[in-house]
Amino acid sequence: MIGIVVVSHSLALAEAAVALADEMVHGEGPVVAVAAGAAGGFGTDATEVRRAMEKAASPDGVLVLMDLGSAVLSAELALELGPPSEHAVRLTAAPMVEGLVAAVVRAVGGADLETVAREAEAALLPKVVSLAEHTPRPALVAVEADASARLTLVNPQGLHARPAAQIATAVGGLAAEVAVESGGRRADASSSLELMTLGAGQGTEITVSAVGADAAQAVAAVREMVEAGFGELEAS
Repeated sequence: MIGIVVVSHSLALAEAAVALADEMVHGEGPVVAVAAGAAGGFGTDATEVRRAMEKAASPDGVLVLMDLGSAVLSAELALELGPPSEHAVRLTAAPMVEGLVAAVVRAVGGADLETVAREAEAALLPKVVSLAEHTPRPALVAVEADASARLTLVNPQGLHARPAAQIATAVGGLAAEVAVESGGRRADASSSLELMTLGAGQGTEITVSAVGADAAQAVAAVREMVEAGFGELEAS
């Protein structure tokens, strides 16, 4: 699993972002190291960033998210001081909060550094789609599935961030390509961001389909979560 570094001018901001991301995977996520609040105040320090890179070092690589401009400079300087390990380190322009949540969820599914980085960098997509007055909906191309199911969302808020993360985590490591369809849209089930763009609320019917060796297992896992209300029914 990749490691992740959060570089921020504010320690409180960084810790809150990490706590939010952890909520999506219940502590099962990658190592997330923080470099924030230089000298106990606001700012960033290249030496602290370098230490965070070393803490998060993984054979699968390290993704670095940053907040403001000088955080980027500190991260770049940290790399100029010398690679923290033989493993790849990638600085990303992804938004820090949304990108971190997306990266943590995708990393838990076993995605590689390049895939996690793309997911983080597309993290504003749900907002863009939700706020767009007219969102094009291209016709879906029919795909013959090895397993599929029609399910109705029963939890109060439908496919919001946490349920989307649960689905993405459950199917991300399986040998199957899993899709969720709703309202004429199709989303990659291993991407919590794509799932949230469906805008599927309580009572919405979704179609889950999968192709691959673990297709039946993937559909069964999603069915179980949907029918259990993603653990949210008791709290509703």
